[in-house]
Amino acid sequence: MFKTCLSGASYGRLMTIHFSAVGLVVEDLGRSFECYRRLGLDLPTEAPDVPHFEVTTAGGVRLMWDTIESVSSFDPDFTPGQGGPSLAFDCGSPSEVDETYASLVAVGCAPEMKPWDAVWGQRYACVLDPDGHSIDLFAALPG
Repeated sequence: MFKTCLSGASYGRLMTIHFSAVGLVVEDLGRSFECYRRLGLDLPTEAPDVPHFEVTTAGGVRLMWDTIESVSSFDPDFTPGQGGPSLAFDCGSPSEVDETYASLVAVGCAPEMKPWDAVWGQRYACVLDPDGHSIDLFAALPG
């Protein structure tokens, strides 16, 4: 865990943000699971019929999957990249997702997906860092 101070709306106050997960957007959950089972992850042999699936690794970091179809259902402008994971950061609260998103955009990150309430119970947002790497921001929704 580390403390960081971001410019913009959050300038001057400390936030606790910690690296929490790697997200993969895939065409076929079953095909992806087959690959990652071979790397030792405990995944179902049959892909579940869900829009989002995740597993916590032995090191405590979560690996999350979303299908292109499910992501496209809530973001019609979504275009799959050429592969590559996104770095996901737990912001601690839904309001912190919104504030962190705004502060990252203010320092030059490209907005990819504005904050929204995901079907799996999290406030979620995505930006691209200056080199085009995806950064996901999230926090559990109350209730």
